Amino acid sequence: MSAPGHRGGSAGLRIAIPIFDGLTALDAIGPYEVLSRLPGATVSFVAAAAGRVRTENGMLALHADAAFDELVDPDVLVVPGGFGTRALMDDPVTLRWLRAVHAQTTWTTSVCTGSLLLGAAGILDGLRATSHWLELDTLADFGAEPVSERVVIDGKVITAAGVSAGIDMALTLAARLAGDDLAQAIQLGIEYDPHPPFRSGSPATAAPEIVELVRLRRARLA
Repeated sequence: MSAPGHRGGSAGLRIAIPIFDGLTALDAIGPYEVLSRLPGATVSFVAAAAGRVRTENGMLALHADAAFDELVDPDVLVVPGGFGTRALMDDPVTLRWLRAVHAQTTWTTSVCTGSLLLGAAGILDGLRATSHWLELDTLADFGAEPVSERVVIDGKVITAAGVSAGIDMALTLAARLAGDDLAQAIQLGIEYDPHPPFRSGSPATAAPEIVELVRLRRARLA
């Protein structure tokens, strides 16, 4: 399926990021830092009920200014992930809102295990999609075609791999919304020029013992 183009600019663009207890902070904040720099765009944090939620380690709180029923027609949806997605994968309020919002978005996006929520809502059926590498196989349970890529675009749906990939996704989206030049200016403005000290950012490059360590740590937290 071909991807839709942007509407000739970002002025008046409404972007919704649903947040929930147990989310991964960077999944939401990474895209926020990019997309909030689109001229004229408004980024809103929303939740089932307005108020404070805490990230998965409990150390950081984010505030939802609006409840789901107060923001039903954003242009862009960005769904973060985190261990809190598990409790929402059969939550009728969240899934109903995601389906209703997706029906009229220009772009529907996710970061990390946020794609599992899109899948649970029936949004990824028949689409290519990605997620955190530990959850790629889970996407197939929702009728998606799992793809081991950092950012995957299928129609108006963009999914990102784990956590930090949300910044890549947001820059990709910014280019489609406002053009490559502005997206590159945002990238330079936030000085996103990663040079990690290790080649362990992917299971394809990390040493087997590091991959196993991550699996064990995840199993303890699950």
